[in-house]
Amino acid sequence: MLASNIRKFSAPGRTELAGNHTDHNRGKVLAAAIQLENAASVQQRDDNIVFFRSSGFSDVEINLVDSNGKPDLDPKPEETGKTEALIRGIAAELYKRGSKIGGFSANAVSTVLPGSGLSSSAALEVLIGRIFDCLYSDGKRSFLEIAQIGQIAENVYFGKPCGLMDQIACASGGAVAIDFENAANPVVEQIEFDLAAFGYILCVVNTGGSHADLTADYASIPAEMKSVAAFFGKSVLRELDKDTVMSRAADIRKTLGDRALLRSVHFFDENERVDSMLSAIKCKKIDRYLELVNESGDSSWKLLQNVYSPNNNAVQGITTALMLTQDFSRKQKISNAFRVHGGGFAGTIQVYMPKDAMRIYLQYIENVFGKGAVTELMIRQEGAVEF
Repeated sequence: MLASNIRKFSAPGRTELAGNHTDHNRGKVLAAAIQLENAASVQQRDDNIVFFRSSGFSDVEINLVDSNGKPDLDPKPEETGKTEALIRGIAAELYKRGSKIGGFSANAVSTVLPGSGLSSSAALEVLIGRIFDCLYSDGKRSFLEIAQIGQIAENVYFGKPCGLMDQIACASGGAVAIDFENAANPVVEQIEFDLAAFGYILCVVNTGGSHADLTADYASIPAEMKSVAAFFGKSVLRELDKDTVMSRAADIRKTLGDRALLRSVHFFDENERVDSMLSAIKCKKIDRYLELVNESGDSSWKLLQNVYSPNNNAVQGITTALMLTQDFSRKQKISNAFRVHGGGFAGTIQVYMPKDAMRIYLQYIENVFGKGAVTELMIRQEGAVEF
C-alpha cells in the first residue's frame, strides 16, 4: 500500500446543548460538534468490498454486490444492530441518489466514547458517508445530505429509531441551531459560542451503564409524543400547540396515560427554551443561558422521564450524578448548570462548571464514578471532512 494512495478522514462526536428529544417531532435543537472524533486512514479498492477496521472492535468486511455482480444493498436481518448494516445502508442510499459506490479499506480509531451520549454512532455514520462521497462522488454532497443518509441507515438498516440532530451536528461542525419544522429540509444556523470566554468549562460525566437493552425506552418517547399528536389527527407535536393539548388533558390521560401527556408538555416547553437559549447565546447572557440549561434538565427529569429505565429502576447512574452535582453546587455556593445528556436512560450528564471549581468537582464526582468519568469538551469547527 503506497502512502500516496492513503487518504485521511475525520468526523467529530457531538454534544446536545438544548432540545432534549424534540427533533423526532420536528422540533428545535441546539448542538455542537466536539473535539472527540472518529478518524480513518482509507484506501480505495478496485472491487466492491468494504473492509473496516476500528481499534477495539472486530473487523467488518462486506460485499456491496452479489455473486452475479449486481448491487446487494437491501437490508439484511442478520446485520441489524451491526456496523455492517450502517455501511450497507449508507451505500444503498447513496446509490439510490445516483452516486457511484465501490469498495475501500479503512483503519479507524475513535476517541468518541461509546455509550457516552456523544454520538459515536452518528460520527461513524457521517464518516462512512463522507468516505463514500469523496472516493466516488468527488465529495460534492452537503453536510445535510450526508447527515440524512446516515439517519436513514440507522433507522432502516441498523434498526434504531433516531432523529436527525446527531448526524447534522457531527456532519456540519461548530455550534448549530436546527429547526426541524420542515423535516426534509431543516433550517441549520451556525452560531458563535465560546464558553471559555465566560469562565466556564463544559464537560460530561459518564455514569456507566449499558445502552444494549434501552432501544424500547428510546422508542417510547417519540411514540408517545406522536400518539398525542394522533389524538388530534396530527402526525407530530410540532403541528399542535401546548394550549390545544392542555385543553384535552383529561381525555389524553384516560386514553393515552399520564406519561404521554407529560412528555408532550416537555416538547412544547423545550421548543420554546431552545429559542430563549439561542437568544441568550447571541446576547452573551451566560447567566440566563445557564438558568435555561437547568430548566431543561429539570423538565427532562420530571416530564420527559429519561434519566433511568422504568424496566430497571435499581440502576440510576444519571439520577445519582445529577444529585451529586446539585449537592456539590450547593455546598460550594457556585453558579453552574447540569442536565441529562442526549438520549438518556443510561450514559452521561452534561455539566457547565466554573473553571476555578473544576478541579474540586473532578475529585468529588470521580470518588463515586471512578477515574476518567469526567470528560472536558471543546467545540470543533470542522465537521465530517477529508483532510
